[in-house]
Amino acid sequence: MNTTIVIYGSSTGTCEAIAEKIASKLGCETLNVQDLTADIVDANQNLILGTSTWGAGELQDDWYDGLKTLQNANLSGKTIAIFGCGDCSSYSDTFVGGMGELYNGIKDSGARFIGAVETGGYTFDDSEAVIDGKFIGLPLDDINEDDKTDTRIETWIAIISPEL
Repeated sequence: MNTTIVIYGSSTGTCEAIAEKIASKLGCETLNVQDLTADIVDANQNLILGTSTWGAGELQDDWYDGLKTLQNANLSGKTIAIFGCGDCSSYSDTFVGGMGELYNGIKDSGARFIGAVETGGYTFDDSEAVIDGKFIGLPLDDINEDDKTDTRIETWIAIISPEL
């Protein structure tokens, strides 16, 4: 596996805990997006990006500066996977919309995106994170579907690991 880092933005600790689970399974480090620099982006071939979703499908607050850092970095040739935390019950019309915002902010960067997930098995009405009928990354609802989180992470890791 090439150099890989899991970068997360977390307000309540849920996304951070999930980032740590993913990093542990991949054998890599985590980084709070508040600490993201261009040098860190340059030093890693693979970026696993995690955000929670707030308000009407928005990024976690710390990601706005982190997204600018990514947009100003050279992502060409890098591999990116995205995961997101959301609430499919209370916010079923903007479920994991933060993932969609993150993706839309860097989709034209020259990076290769991996880890799309089928929408089957998820209960939601709409999501900006669904592109061409699939989530652009791993959606997780650790509030209403916490019993599915570990299995979903395991399945996703098995899919992305060979591509890292």
